[in-house]
Parts: sequence; C-alpha cells; structure tokens
Amino acid sequence: MSWKVLITARAFSEVGQQAAELFKSAGCEIVIPPKFGGLNAADLLPQLEGVDAVLCSPDAYTPAVLNSPPAARLKIISRWGVGYDSINVPECTRLGIVVAYTPNLLNETVADYTFALLLGIARRIHDGHAGMANGGWKIVWGRDVFGKTLGIVGCGRIGQAVARRASGFNVRVLGYDVVACPGAEKLGVKMVSLDELLGQSDFVTLHAALTPENRGLIGDKQLRLMKPTAYLINAGRGALVDEAALAAALQEGRIAGAALDTFVQEPLPANNPLRQAPNVLLTPHQASFARETGERVTLTAAQAVVDLMNGRRPQLVVDPAVFASPALRARCDN
Repeated sequence: MSWKVLITARAFSEVGQQAAELFKSAGCEIVIPPKFGGLNAADLLPQLEGVDAVLCSPDAYTPAVLNSPPAARLKIISRWGVGYDSINVPECTRLGIVVAYTPNLLNETVADYTFALLLGIARRIHDGHAGMANGGWKIVWGRDVFGKTLGIVGCGRIGQAVARRASGFNVRVLGYDVVACPGAEKLGVKMVSLDELLGQSDFVTLHAALTPENRGLIGDKQLRLMKPTAYLINAGRGALVDEAALAAALQEGRIAGAALDTFVQEPLPANNPLRQAPNVLLTPHQASFARETGERVTLTAAQAVVDLMNGRRPQLVVDPAVFASPALRARCDN
C-alpha cells in the first residue's frame, strides 16, 4: 500500500531531502502544488483530490474544507511546526483524520531568533546596515539590553527558552500566561498580570498560542500601557497583535519600536501600514528557518505520515482521542 502525499510546507523544497528519501523508500507518491502554503480554502481544495496525507504549512483546514469531496480520502494532516490554529482539530477528530505536529523541535531555534530580533531592534542593527548598503556612514543610537526588564507573554516551552537566554544578559524577567507555569518560575521568571508586565517591561516578547480568546491580545489599550522607551517583539503568532493599532503607536512614537516575524496575513501585503512605520524591523516569518532544525522538523513530519500509513500511531498527535473514533480513516494497530 502506498499513499499520495501533498506537500504544502515550503521548507520541504529547501531542507526536505531526508524526508523525500523516506517517502520514496515507503513507496509514497509526492505531490508538489503550484505554490506552497499557507493556502486558503480556494487554493487548497483543488490540491486535495485523491490525497491520503498532507505535510502542511498553516493551511486553512476549515470544517468546509475537511467535509468537502476532495478531502474524502484524507487520513492525516502532518503540520510542519508547532502551531495548528489553522486546523479545525475537533472536526478532524470527528471525521477520523489524524492531526500530527512537531512540538519541542522548534523551541531553541525560535528562542535564538527572538533574541536576534530583540538585539537587532534595540541596537538598530538593521538601520546601520541599510545606511552602509546605500553608501553612507551614519551612526545610529540604540538602547542597552543588559539590566533592563523583559516581559514574556506566553511562558510555555519557547517562552522558557527565551527566559534561559535572558539570564545571560542580566535582565529582570516578568511573565504572563493564562495557565500556571512552574517551569518558568524555576527559571526566575516573576509571573504577573498582563497589565503589570506591559507597564514595567522594556522589551515585550510574544509566545502565546493563538486562540479565539487572545486574538488581538495586544491592541491600542495594551500598547498605551507600555513605556515610550519599550519595544515589542513578535515571533509567535501575528494575530496576537492588532496591526493597525501597532502601526499607529509607532507612527505616534508611543513605543520605541517593534520587531516582527509574524503577521495576520502572510505574505504581508504591500500596503500594510507596518511597512511604512518608523523604528520597525520586519522579517518574513523565518524564526524557525535554521537548516539543522528544519531538516529535523521536516523528517519528523514525514515520519508521522509513514507511521500511520504502516499502521503505527504517530508519536506526536494533537488529539490522541482520534484513535478511538469509529470514523478513523487509517488502520492503526498500535
């Protein structure tokens, strides 16, 4: 038995050689769409016809997509990465579709990148480079990081990895989360309310999972609580931030700057006001794009597909209850 596997994760084309070899040795047919994800429903549906499995980007797996005729053979959605907010997991479970993901593998590389964004915006490295690339030699003044206060919104695995890096900069670390975070507290993170964190922090970095409740978590009201010398860093989920409110705060100088790797709509539209905002560092959602980590993540996502195809439970599944579903679409012996 072999499966038809749709690949919408762009990383596969760059760091997917081992994963491709795994699929080939397992007898899978790989399908590469005209463009990689994240795909909206209109772009995704034509690609799903006859597909057994998907190794995906943050594509729009809505109930309408999941219940569509093209998705009738779909048995597993294997997510490249840790975020699965674009997938309606309860509907997948009801339909007997397994949702796999790759938690823990991205923690350290995203934490590295978060600190790169923090240091870059604080010391205005991007401004110095831009000036020299244009033939100039203009010194720009930034701000110190050591001795300041760092606020971490979302103190799970990645947030704690950021806290570990912060210890080397002699900073005070505050944390906010909707759940208890004993691991963060063991690292010396002081858990406080969101308002207190925003009011006291010199740097605020976002690492919360996106939920319906926290969409737009950082809006105009929250930005007004921040110091005028404070910076916002987002290598988490773009929709945690009200982008219009942030652009206005930057234009009005109500905060010192922002470094952003994720956005509500990706790719970021050319007319998005953040592109013209002052004191902003923008990167194209590449925090997890370190080659060594990318190879491990791609291979792990592919292994989940091959395991299920061969009747084995994938190791990293969002909702294990799917295996008890009478609607389970794949034979699974263990």
